[in-house]
Amino acid sequence: MSTLNNKLCISIIGCGWYGMALAKQLLANDFAVKGSTTTPEKLNYLADAGIQPYLLDFGLGKSVDPKDFFMSNILIVCIPPKRISVDLDQYKDKITAIATLATTYKIEHVLFISSTSVYGDMNSIVDESTIPNPQTPSGLQVLNAEQILQQSSLFTTTILRFSGLVGPGRHPGRFFAGRKDIPNGKAPVNLIHLDDCIGLTLEIIRRKAFGYIYNASSPDHLQKQTLYQLAIQSAGLAEATFIDELQEWKIISSIQVPKQLNYTFKMANWTQWLKNL
Repeated sequence: MSTLNNKLCISIIGCGWYGMALAKQLLANDFAVKGSTTTPEKLNYLADAGIQPYLLDFGLGKSVDPKDFFMSNILIVCIPPKRISVDLDQYKDKITAIATLATTYKIEHVLFISSTSVYGDMNSIVDESTIPNPQTPSGLQVLNAEQILQQSSLFTTTILRFSGLVGPGRHPGRFFAGRKDIPNGKAPVNLIHLDDCIGLTLEIIRRKAFGYIYNASSPDHLQKQTLYQLAIQSAGLAEATFIDELQEWKIISSIQVPKQLNYTFKMANWTQWLKNL
């Protein structure tokens, strides 16, 4: 396996829960990292971590002065659409603006952090060859964003679709604690831990495995009622009850992760992980 190339410069749009953790790991592997935020107060936080900070807002009507932010080998876009309707309406414009700037500054590779919500619940196992069928406004916007970036022939677009996110600050026990009669208790869960989000991203860069769509979900798909009851007990939170039924569901699988990355998930047994918390 080749090593990470310390000559590369990587720009990250959106240094939030995943983006910030990724930036720190890239720095630990001797990359030069630039990070953007829309919050002025966060600039010092980024700089203190060793990230070259930029204040950038790609919202409608915003004047974007990217300076040298886009002068990088790889651009990682991790700004999911917010659920409020105004942001959903503007999300397409933000991604279009980013694609235009990536073209202008001759970015070679764009890595877009997407979501498995593009599939909807298909009552089947889905992989990268499955035609997306989003059933939520945010899922539709994410799919549109993928397509905007893929339309460019001037940079290579890689799509990394994360399932439900868990990890530091996102304990799954908090998702349903104290609730009653939660439907669809037998549905399989599709989750991914932050460590694997970062691990997959690094492996794409390490192997230069750009230009593919990757589904990113732990191979352990416990029933919803099983996993969340274990998680609630692990966190010591108020009990929840689930309806013992199977309605709509999907299992996220991947062809490309094993084929292109030969990646082994760090979190492949949720029961064991919860016991060790």
